[in-house]
Amino acid sequence: MATGPLERLPTIRAKLGSVIVFAVGVTILLSYVLIGFFLKNSPRDSEAIDVLSLANAAASGTLNPIPADTMVVTRRADGQATVQGANLGVLPQDFDDRAVHWGVINELVYATIPTDHGGSISVLQPSPSRGSLGKISSTLGFLQSAWWQFLIAGAVAAVIALVMARWLARGLTQPLRDMAAASRRMEMGDYGVRVETRRRDEVGQLAVAFNRMSGELENLERLRRDLVANVSHELKTPITAIRAHLENLADGVEQPDPETLQIMLAQTERLGRLVEQLLDLSRLDSGEIPLHRQSVELGPLVTQVVSEIEVARADKVVAIRPRIPSDLPALDADPERVHQVLFNLVDNAVRFTPGGGEVTISAHRHNGSVEITVADTGVGIRPEHLPLLFERFYRVDTARSRGDGGTGIGLAIARSVVEAHGGHIHAKSEPGQGSAFTFDIPAVSAESDHKGVP
Repeated sequence: MATGPLERLPTIRAKLGSVIVFAVGVTILLSYVLIGFFLKNSPRDSEAIDVLSLANAAASGTLNPIPADTMVVTRRADGQATVQGANLGVLPQDFDDRAVHWGVINELVYATIPTDHGGSISVLQPSPSRGSLGKISSTLGFLQSAWWQFLIAGAVAAVIALVMARWLARGLTQPLRDMAAASRRMEMGDYGVRVETRRRDEVGQLAVAFNRMSGELENLERLRRDLVANVSHELKTPITAIRAHLENLADGVEQPDPETLQIMLAQTERLGRLVEQLLDLSRLDSGEIPLHRQSVELGPLVTQVVSEIEVARADKVVAIRPRIPSDLPALDADPERVHQVLFNLVDNAVRFTPGGGEVTISAHRHNGSVEITVADTGVGIRPEHLPLLFERFYRVDTARSRGDGGTGIGLAIARSVVEAHGGHIHAKSEPGQGSAFTFDIPAVSAESDHKGVP
C-alpha cells in the first residue's frame, strides 16, 4: 500500500513542522510573484530616462537617424505638430507649463521637453513590457534585480516558521506523549496513572477520555482483587470449619452426633449458597439468564416472601407489615427474580433491625412502573456507605454480616435483577433511624393486560 510523504515521517512534530514550512514556502513564493507582477512598472522609470535622452538629442538636432520604433513629435508655439519616424498612432499631451514630462501612454513610454521657440519636442517608444510576454518578462526582470532581498526574507521567514512549528507541535503532542507513557505503565499493571492537560481541543478531549478509561480500569482492577480476596475468604471459612470437624471425627475427638452433623450441613449449605449466588451474579451480568416475564400480582408475592422469612427468622422478634394497595397494577416481570430481590431486601431488613422493630413493605404507581419500598426501623447506615452498598461483597458491618452468614452478594444480585427489568434501585438511610430500599419494576400496560401477557 502506497503511503504519502508525510506518512514516512516518524513523529507528529516532524509532520506538522514539514506542513507549516511547506505552506510558508508556497506562500512566500506566491507573494514574490504577485509583488513582482504589481511592481512590474518599476523598470519603466529607466525606460523613461532613455527616452528623455532621445528627446534631448532631438531638441539639439543630433538625433540622426531616428531609431526604429521611435516617433518624434515636434510642436510649434501655435500648436501645429510634425511627426517623424515611426507612426505609433498616439500623440502625447500638449503641455503649456514649459516643464519636462515623461510617463506611459497606452504602454508607450514618452518624454516631452520644451524648446526655446515656445514649442516642445516629444519622443515615444514602445515599452519592452508591453503585452503578456512583456509583463512576464518585466516581472522576471524585477525579481532578478531583487533576488537576494527575496532570498534573505524567505530564509528568515522559513527559520521563524520552523521554530514556531516545533514549539506549537511540542505543546500539541505533549498530551499524546504522556498518554503513550501512561499506556506503557498501564501495561505493567499501574492503573492509577493520569494525564494532566488543560487543553479543550480534540487532544484535550482525548486526554479526558483516557483518564476516564484509566479510572474505570483502576476500579475494575480493584473490584477484581476484592472479588478474589472476598471469594477466597468466604470459601475458606466454611471449608476450614468442615475440615476441623472432619479431623475431630477422624481422631475420635468428636462423635458423629446430630449436632455435629448439623453444623457441618450448615457450612456446606453456606458454601452452596455462595456458589449459587456467584453463578447468578455472573449470569445476570453477562445476560445469560433470560427473564421469563409475565403478569405478576405483587400482593401474593409479598405474602409468600414474608411467610418464608418469618419461618427462617423465627428467632427475630421483628414485625413485618406488608402495605400493598389492592388496586395496584400487575408487574411485567419474572416472578422468580422479583421474589429473589424482595427476599434479599426483607431478609437484610430483618437481620439488621433490633428486636421489637418493624419492617414495612409498601408500593405505589410511578410513571408506568410500580415502585416498591422496603423500610425498617433498624440501626441505619452511615452516608459514606450508601454509594457502595450494591457493590459485590461490600459490607457495612463486616463482623456482624459474616457471623450471620451474609456473603455481601445479595444487594449486587438485587441491582442486577432490577436493572435487567429496566428499573433502578437505591437506598436512603440515617444512622439510628432505619433504612429504606426502593426499586421500580415496569407495570403491565392496559393494552397488554387486556390481551394477556405470555
